[in-house]
Amino acid sequence: MSESETTPAVGDLVVARHRKWDGGAHWVVPGTYLGSDEVGHWVHQPAGSFVSKPGSGFMAVSPAVLLVPFEGEWVATFYDDQHPEQCSLYVDIVTEISWNLLTRDEGWEMTLIDMDLDVITARDRTWVDDEDEFAEHQVRYGYPAEVISRMEAECSAVHRRVLAEVAPFDGRADSWLRRGALAR
Repeated sequence: MSESETTPAVGDLVVARHRKWDGGAHWVVPGTYLGSDEVGHWVHQPAGSFVSKPGSGFMAVSPAVLLVPFEGEWVATFYDDQHPEQCSLYVDIVTEISWNLLTRDEGWEMTLIDMDLDVITARDRTWVDDEDEFAEHQVRYGYPAEVISRMEAECSAVHRRVLAEVAPFDGRADSWLRRGALAR
């Protein structure tokens, strides 16, 4: 397979499909592939995108870019200053990231398992969120001990990187947000 058959091309549709450990549906967010850098793949999710999960759906008020890293068990969504809750960063701790070509070659689906833990920056504050949900789901879904340890370590490492403003949490997302705005 050539690289063009295994990775999205600039302008391709990318459907980010999150699911839970038991395979249950979670968030679905469409976007457009912007390209990649040394850290990972960048996907533009414009304002007006329909964001949904079972029982909930809304039109995104502000644009965002999703970073799917080449390495690591997380995905990061960066928002511009239009976000209604003044959120600038939302990192989901995840596992099993995979890319699949949609039928009829009409774009890509990026799937992952959302492992509950999040690192959020909003209103000039950064914190780890949903530790209670992570603890609850360890029992409900029977997360293996090795997965629990790995997700806790990944969350801690991402939190430290965000606080230290280490790549890719170093402001580079702003240029990808601008690129997404121009691509419309």
